[in-house]
Amino acid sequence: MSITTLGLTLPTDPRWVDIASMNLGDILIDHAYCEQKAASSCISLIVHYPEKVKLVEVLTPIVAEEWGHFQRVLKELKKLGLPLGRQRKDEYVGQLMKLVRNKGDYEEALLDRLLICALVEARSCERFKILSESLEDSHLIKFYRELMVSEAGHYRTFLELAETYIPKEIVRHRWKQVLEEEAAIMLSLTPRADRMH
Repeated sequence: MSITTLGLTLPTDPRWVDIASMNLGDILIDHAYCEQKAASSCISLIVHYPEKVKLVEVLTPIVAEEWGHFQRVLKELKKLGLPLGRQRKDEYVGQLMKLVRNKGDYEEALLDRLLICALVEARSCERFKILSESLEDSHLIKFYRELMVSEAGHYRTFLELAETYIPKEIVRHRWKQVLEEEAAIMLSLTPRADRMH
């Protein structure tokens, strides 16, 4: 799974994997909250757009899947004897959410929220791939490879949902804009030892 396949315009800073591999406990804690927030984001979309039948049908099982991932990460923390700990501020997602055009067109906000969900899944997929190729623990290598495949599927699902409700040319134009903004956000953030993103 390459960044080209995922649509990302900027690869993860190579320093991140070195920092992450030395601070796996912190990464796992942040990862747990990322999975929890992914489930919450799907619930929020369902609550805000209940009339979108396909959206409700497609996102409902993803809620369960993301919550299952949260539980799996908790098990990994338990093996390491680590508590969940407190949630950390997610600067990456916080910056992305500023791109949502909440004022004005109802469909614009839907499009932006779906694209940002797709983007977060794509970036998570890329990072899970990096971890699966860089860690020494065979169990965690398998763990992150499985999650990588799942996130790649979610990434495609969010893009497909966007194209279900919005004309394809508009989706592609906005996707390009969001990818460019994401690259700028990535460049502005310093790789952190306690952050998945």
